[in-house]
Amino acid sequence: MNHSTIVIEDLNVSGMLKNHKLASAIADCGFYEFKRQLTYKCEWYGSKLVVADRFYPSSQICSHCG
Repeated sequence: MNHSTIVIEDLNVSGMLKNHKLASAIADCGFYEFKRQLTYKCEWYGSKLVVADRFYPSSQICSHCG
């Protein structure tokens, strides 16, 4: 498989932890460690990691026509 570009969202984890219903589940996930490992692996394999802004309207833009 060729994963030359990987895009992830820049999550506001500290803001998500303020939601008491989500806090315990989010605290267990380790988003920082996931991002750190993904960054490392992308550098290792020569892939490009793009961190999209959390306010970027990616789900509102057509991937075909822009």
